[in-house]
Amino acid sequence: MSTKIKYTDEPLGEIKIIPDFLPSPAELAFREESVKVTISLSKKSIEFFKSEASKYHTQYQRMIRQLLDTYADAQSEQRTTRSTGRAKKLRAG
Repeated sequence: MSTKIKYTDEPLGEIKIIPDFLPSPAELAFREESVKVTISLSKKSIEFFKSEASKYHTQYQRMIRQLLDTYADAQSEQRTTRSTGRAKKLRAG
């Protein structure tokens, strides 16, 4: 990065404005309520998560918690979709 950048007074061309997609500071500071549990996991699972966590400079417990939260959210959505679909079929029939 020792080369200097030479700026010119050229037209920029077509500019596309994108919507703000970043979370607000309040959303970043939000911490979901958590409950401490004791669970026994296989050695290979823990080794995997510890290895992956070190690659991404995070805590392996955080990765496991995120995995469980994602699974729970997906299952909740499926149940809602399934129950809504059944209700529609019953009303239509």
